[in-house]
Amino acid sequence: MLMMMLGAVQLGAAAACVVVLVPMGMAGWHLSRNKMLFFSGALFISLAICVHLTPYFPSVPDFVTSVSSAVVFDHRSSCINLVNEISWEVKPNASFHHFNNTQNSSSIADFYDKRWDWSDSYKLKACEFTKLSKSDASDLLNGSWVVIAGDSQARLFTLSLLNLILGPQSQRMDSVRADLFKRHSDYSVLVNETGMKLDFIWAPYVMNLTNLVMNFKTQKNCPDVMIMGAGLWHMLHFTNASDYDLHLHILKTQVVSLLPFSTELAMNEPVTGSVPIKSSHLFWLGMPVLINGMLNTEEKRAKMNDAMWHAYDKALGDSKLLRQTGGPLFLLDFQSLTWNCGPHCTSDGMHYDGAIYEAAVQIMLNTLLIESHQTL
Repeated sequence: MLMMMLGAVQLGAAAACVVVLVPMGMAGWHLSRNKMLFFSGALFISLAICVHLTPYFPSVPDFVTSVSSAVVFDHRSSCINLVNEISWEVKPNASFHHFNNTQNSSSIADFYDKRWDWSDSYKLKACEFTKLSKSDASDLLNGSWVVIAGDSQARLFTLSLLNLILGPQSQRMDSVRADLFKRHSDYSVLVNETGMKLDFIWAPYVMNLTNLVMNFKTQKNCPDVMIMGAGLWHMLHFTNASDYDLHLHILKTQVVSLLPFSTELAMNEPVTGSVPIKSSHLFWLGMPVLINGMLNTEEKRAKMNDAMWHAYDKALGDSKLLRQTGGPLFLLDFQSLTWNCGPHCTSDGMHYDGAIYEAAVQIMLNTLLIESHQTL
């Protein structure tokens, strides 16, 4: 829009030069003998120029507003693209020298301290990403319905979010941990202090996620925030990236039809078959890096190898499910988080230290701040 306005101004100026300034130059020579007549003519022609250019200039407030909006939009867009850029500092802690692989039942990950923050660059500093406190997160999610669906990675993400909202030392977290980690079960909680409702849905396969989305569509009701992700179970039990790709395409179709408007780039038309429901903030939990030598069964080491992991990752990209590829879901980049944290951040090569899921929760919350045009 800004470029169009500037183009219009340039076109108007060029027209003025041809229509007004050329005759003015010709008349100037004849009028120069009479100074009074010359200055009267010059004043008349100057007014004519102003009248001629006025339609091409927007009002000053509108122009400033347009420029400001363009800058804000560009800032938001660039910051969302940078929110996954996390740096790690992983160092042995004070108990490290007591660790002995053959005698100590503790995980080696317990003997390393992990600290993370957004990468130290000029662009990221300008975005002012921040680690939200319990109070900040509670205010942001006040009255929201949050749904987290997926496998054990989603369960660990749920634990980290509730740990932030309720406080790690709260008595309620003890019962949350016990109930949340009941094998292959759903979990629901209402935080009375803020009115936030959270549902964890055990959905280890993409097909489970598709059925969940279809249920929301049928009910014409959708959570305010929905975080989902699946892939590891399919990799272990089916080991078929093409089939995974097919299910991701089906999921994308259902998610897009759930939305009141298309999230495809350059599209503002209602989606055919969509239902009139509120818009949601949608996130995808990416798969973590798998450290094959640390996986705890021979079957996992055989089926969940590097080649298969990359085939599944490619299927996710090809599906265009993610907003980064024109789709509806924003990626919480577990690949980047786990790769940069490294092998000292996992005990079994698949499930990672709580700091990983804490960082993912903060990435999600900062994305919500940007999308909802809020600041702390």
